[in-house]
Amino acid sequence: MNSVTTATTNRGRPGYAREDVIRIAVDQFNTHGYEATSMGALATTLGVSKSAIYHHITSKEEILVEATDQALEALFDVIEEADATPGTAEDRLAAVISGATRVLCEKPENVTLLLRLRGNTEVEKQILERRRLITRRFIDFVASAQEEGAVRSTLDAGMVARLTFGMINSLVEWYRPDGPISPEELSEIMPDFVFRGLAAR
Repeated sequence: MNSVTTATTNRGRPGYAREDVIRIAVDQFNTHGYEATSMGALATTLGVSKSAIYHHITSKEEILVEATDQALEALFDVIEEADATPGTAEDRLAAVISGATRVLCEKPENVTLLLRLRGNTEVEKQILERRRLITRRFIDFVASAQEEGAVRSTLDAGMVARLTFGMINSLVEWYRPDGPISPEELSEIMPDFVFRGLAAR
């Protein structure tokens, strides 16, 4: 499913694990912008030489691919699980909404990076195409629920899907895992909240 080549070797160096380098890099990308963050700037943040980073990572693009893959693969898993959900089209749409909410709560930094990409490089364009595929699949779930009568047929399925995804994506701006609502609780609340506004009349 992924057309972008991702390095999976765990080249290591004492002091930082590869996962730590990626996590800190993602934080820098989100703070300063992907294009504005150089490998030299990342080395300074880590307190190591630039050459030391290459014991962990081959390029900035590799970090971008691996970090966004974590969000994308989790969302594709949600789509597959929803497809396999027994019951009605409404049940499957609710499963997508619930699952996407959980992913946003559990991987906010990765999703933030994914949402801020603009397609300025070939690697970014490939990542964005995968993101658009998820949106198209979400539209399909909405359309099926409309055919069933669970969602108002007078609404455009694409608009409904994008508005709903926009609401879920906004979680990266305010949700805190250490707050009063757990990811599990919020993932149960969100489908009910959405359907109150989309219920057929």
